[in-house]
Amino acid sequence: MASYNIRKAVGLDWKRKPERILAVLDEIAPDVAVLQEADKRLGPRPAAIPLGLIATHGIFEHLDPGPGPSLGWHGNAVLLKKGLKGEVLDLIDLPGLEPRGAILARIHREDGKGTFALVAAHLGLNRGSRHRQIAAIIEATRNLGMPVVMAGDLNERAPDRLLAPFHRDMKLVTPGPSFHASHPFVALDHIILSGKVQVARAKVHATPLAHVASDHLPIWADMTVAP
Repeated sequence: MASYNIRKAVGLDWKRKPERILAVLDEIAPDVAVLQEADKRLGPRPAAIPLGLIATHGIFEHLDPGPGPSLGWHGNAVLLKKGLKGEVLDLIDLPGLEPRGAILARIHREDGKGTFALVAAHLGLNRGSRHRQIAAIIEATRNLGMPVVMAGDLNERAPDRLLAPFHRDMKLVTPGPSFHASHPFVALDHIILSGKVQVARAKVHATPLAHVASDHLPIWADMTVAP
C-alpha cells in the first residue's frame, strides 16, 4: 500500500497535473493508495484528480465516501486496485483547531479474505490536536475485531511520542524523510499497525517524477494480513 500527500495535484512547478500523480502511483503499483489533500479547498471541494480521469486510467477504483464532487473526506481519499473491495464504515470528524477528518473503511479481496480496517488520515498542525485526533481514531477502531492499518500525513516528527500514551501493541512504520520533496529532511508520513498485520519492507518513493509531482514524497509498504 502507499500513502501520498498530493497537495491537490499541484507540483513544485506550480502546475496542477492530476495525471502526473497517477503516473507516480503507477511507478509504485500499490494495491491500496491513501491520498491526502485530494480535494480542492474552495466551494464544494471538487476532486483534485477528476473521477473521469481515474476511470479512464483504468488501474484504480475510487472508494466513494458519499454524495458530492469530492474525491475524499476532509481531503483524505482511498484508491483500490481492481480486484480489491472496500466499504466505508465511518467518516470521522477529528477534534482540533482545524477542520480535520479520517476515513474508516473495511478492505478485503473479492473472496472476502485478507480483511483489515483502513484509516486514511491527515492529522493537524497542532501537537495537542494530534494527540486528541489519535485518541479519537483509536476509540473508533477499538472493537472492530480485525487488523487496523492507519496511513497518512501525520504531521508528526516524533510519532513514537505521539503513540506513547496509547496501546503498546501499535506498531509504527516510518519509511524515512518524505518532506520536502525537493530536499527531504523530515518524516511526516507514517503507517501505524495494530493486530495481525506484518510489514516486510517499507520505503520512500523518491523517483525524479515524485520529486516534482507534489511537496511530499509518497511512502509505501509491503504488508501481509493474517487470514
